[in-house]
Amino acid sequence: MLSYLVRRLLLIIPTLFGIMLINFAVVQVLPGGPVEQVIAELTGQGVAATSRVSQQTGDIAGGGGETRSVASDSSTTGAYRGAQGLSPEFIAELERQFGLDKPAHERFLLMLRNYAVFDFGESFFRGRPVVDLVIEKMDVSISLGLWTTLITYLVCIPLGVAKATRDGSRFDLWTSGAIIVGYAIPSFLFAVLLIILFASGTYWEVFPLRGLTSVGSSEWPWYQQVADYFWHIALPVFAMVVGGFATLTMLTKNSFLDQLGQQYVITARAKGLTENRVLYGHVFRNAMLIVIAGFPGAFVAILFGSSLLIEVIFSLDGLGLLGFEAALNRDYPVMFGTLYFFSLLGLLMNIVGDIMYTIVDPRIDFERRAV
Repeated sequence: MLSYLVRRLLLIIPTLFGIMLINFAVVQVLPGGPVEQVIAELTGQGVAATSRVSQQTGDIAGGGGETRSVASDSSTTGAYRGAQGLSPEFIAELERQFGLDKPAHERFLLMLRNYAVFDFGESFFRGRPVVDLVIEKMDVSISLGLWTTLITYLVCIPLGVAKATRDGSRFDLWTSGAIIVGYAIPSFLFAVLLIILFASGTYWEVFPLRGLTSVGSSEWPWYQQVADYFWHIALPVFAMVVGGFATLTMLTKNSFLDQLGQQYVITARAKGLTENRVLYGHVFRNAMLIVIAGFPGAFVAILFGSSLLIEVIFSLDGLGLLGFEAALNRDYPVMFGTLYFFSLLGLLMNIVGDIMYTIVDPRIDFERRAV
C-alpha cells in the first residue's frame, strides 16, 4: 500500500500542472481582463460584478497615474477597447501593477513557482492575500458541504437498505417517487420555495433570511450560539440535501440488491442465520464499499461545486461566491489560487477514498493494480 500511495502522490504533480496549464491557456484567449475591468470603470463603459471592484479601481488608478484627454486614435492607448482618453503611460502602469507586462509563459512559470510554496499572491480588486480570503470564506462552505454530506449519507443509506429489502413493495414505489421528485427540482428553486414559505413572512417567518449567525451572537452563551448557528444553516442545508437523495439512495439499493443475489448470501441463509445477521453481518460491508469509500469525493463535490446559487440566495459569503465573483471580475490571483487549492484538495481526497476502500474491505490490494 505504501508504494501505491507514493505513486499516487507523485502523480499529483503532473496532474496539477496539466490542470493549471489548460486553464491558464483558456484565460489568455478569453476576452476581457483586469485591465479592461479598470478601463471600463474609469470610462463608465461597464459595471463590475461586485462593488468591491469599483472601490479598488480608484486606488489602482491613483497609484498608476491620472487620466488625460488625448486623441481618439486607437494607437494612443494600445489594443484595449474603450481606452480612448487614457494615456498609454497609464495603461502601461496598469499592466505593470497587474503583472501583465511579462510574456504569458513567464507569468505561468512564475505562478507555478509561487504556488509550489503556497504563495497565491494578493487579489487584484480586494487588496488582500488570496489565502486570507479563502480562509475567511471557508467556514461557510465547509458548513454547507459537511452537513449536507453527513445528512445525505445518514438518510440515504438506511433508506436504500430498506428499499432493497422491500424491493417492489408499495414502500419502495412511494419512496422512489418522492426522491425522484426531489431530484427533479433544482436546489436553487427549492431554496426560493423554502424562503417564501418559512423566511419571508408571507406564510411563516420561522427561519432567518441570511447569514450563519445573528447580529451580536458572539456575546451569547455557547449553547445559544450553537442553536443560532443551526437555526441559520437549516434552510440552505435542507435545500441542498433534497436534490442529493436520489443518486445515493438508488446506489445503495442497487448495491444491496446485487449482493443479495450472491452465492455467499444463499449459503449464509442455508446455514440458518437470521435475516438481520445475513444483511448486516455479511451483506452490509460488501454493499457499502462503493458508498462509504465515495464519501471524500462526494464531500469535495458538494463543498466546491453545488453551493454557489445557495450562497447567493441565502446571502452566504462562501467559496462558491468568491470564485464566481473572481471569474466575472477577472481577478486572476483568486481564480488560479482557488483553482490550485481545490484541485490539490480533490486529488488528495481521491487518495483518501482509496484508503477508505482498504479500510472497509481489507481484501482490496492496490499494490497489484496499476495506477
